[in-house]
Amino acid sequence: MKIRYFIPILLGVLGLFSSCSQDNSITLLDGLQVSSSYVSIPMDGGSNSITINSKSDWTIEKVVSKKDSLKWLTVSTATGSAGETEVTFQAPKTLDGRNAELLIHSGDKVQHVNIIQGLATVSPATCAEVIAGPDSKTYSVTGVCTSISSDVYGNWYLADKTGSIYIYGTLDAKGDKQNFKSLGIEVGDEVTVQGPKKTYGTTVELVDVTVININKSLIKVDSVKNATLPVEGGNFTTYVTCKGQGVSVNIPDDAKSWLSISSIQTVGTQSVVIFKALNNNGGDRNTTLTFTTTDGKKQYTSQTAVKQLGAIVTSTVANFNAAPISTTQYRLTGVISSVASDVSGNFNLKDFSGETYIYKLPDFKTKGLKVGDIVTVVGTRGAYKTTIEMLTPTLEKVTPVIPTTIADVLTRPDDNNVYYMLTGTISQITNATYGNLYLQSGDQSILVYGLYGYGATGADQKNFVTNTGLKVGDTLTLLGTKTTYNGTIELKNGTYFSHVSAQ
Repeated sequence: MKIRYFIPILLGVLGLFSSCSQDNSITLLDGLQVSSSYVSIPMDGGSNSITINSKSDWTIEKVVSKKDSLKWLTVSTATGSAGETEVTFQAPKTLDGRNAELLIHSGDKVQHVNIIQGLATVSPATCAEVIAGPDSKTYSVTGVCTSISSDVYGNWYLADKTGSIYIYGTLDAKGDKQNFKSLGIEVGDEVTVQGPKKTYGTTVELVDVTVININKSLIKVDSVKNATLPVEGGNFTTYVTCKGQGVSVNIPDDAKSWLSISSIQTVGTQSVVIFKALNNNGGDRNTTLTFTTTDGKKQYTSQTAVKQLGAIVTSTVANFNAAPISTTQYRLTGVISSVASDVSGNFNLKDFSGETYIYKLPDFKTKGLKVGDIVTVVGTRGAYKTTIEMLTPTLEKVTPVIPTTIADVLTRPDDNNVYYMLTGTISQITNATYGNLYLQSGDQSILVYGLYGYGATGADQKNFVTNTGLKVGDTLTLLGTKTTYNGTIELKNGTYFSHVSAQ
């Protein structure tokens, strides 16, 4: 009896396991299966495949983070239908390990697939190792923030004892861009960042870095007084908090001739450092002051800038073009020789010594400026690539020039303050040394008493006609004022604009 009852029971139990096994198999077949949920690709690049077995249509979704667009990963197909489908994943050679996550959707079923290419680890490096290393490789570097050029995008310089690199773009704690201020990084902080290397021209950069750690500096410039000093000089005061072992101050060598330390007063962690600036006889000048302390093991720094206004340097165009890029203010007077954009206020200015580019003069169009007008502008010497420019220009004076004909000028009253622009043919040169000549248009002629480039004086006025190659028959465009001398109508203040040689 026991045997009879046992056998049916045993068979029933085996049947139950068999039924369960069959049910599980059916559930999997009705859903979604992959031959492997991990796909490995060599560091040198290559491909690998998996088989997708699905009961219905399916799609592949790339799980993209803000730090990785997964452009490096190529998938042979992102959609498929019921049945078995082979999908191939391909990636080029990489210098760093990387990984990706894909989701395969089929109905309400989701299958995760992980793509692995090498080991996604980043080894620490020095600035020197980054500089010597290949582009596109990701580095982890620790150094001190020495200056910040954009507190929106997070562009700044990081330095260690081996060198300095430029950080071009810094992600915030959520991986977003243009939120650098939220990180609280200041000059003097020790920061560890991670990001790929790029070389732009001669500048070595880490691009869109992730901040791993911030070690706040033990010294900080809290505030300053008189950050912009007047021409006559005066005191520049800094208020410093120092939690290290004393404060030392460094004034750059190029500023020691005009800036010195007047006093340092310290109470607890608070210090007041006063600097004295001398009278400034040149253009604007500025410098960056560095405050340093130590905890006995490391040095910590903080910086602040001081500027002193200078006299505006009245200059020829040639001297302006030869000057170094700086914040010094220059005053140029010349003729508008061409206009690149009257809306933006971009134009070329010419005097007797040369020509330069004025970038973005405010209200150029609304002020009615045009080719031929004589203007005085003040701005700084800058450059864009190989183009010399005057930056942040302001308009001090404008002398409008009236384009007209010789016949019209002959009827105008004498006035040394009213300039005309005339075009005609050189009919006679009476004095090549001083530029005396006759300009003719139709049957009308006028004597030009002296021709030279705008602003020329003394020896620079002589021999302009010869040096420019002007000759009888050339078509000449010039500026000048009308006057009368002993009954002869003349064009004085003759300013050369352009000419076309006779054929």
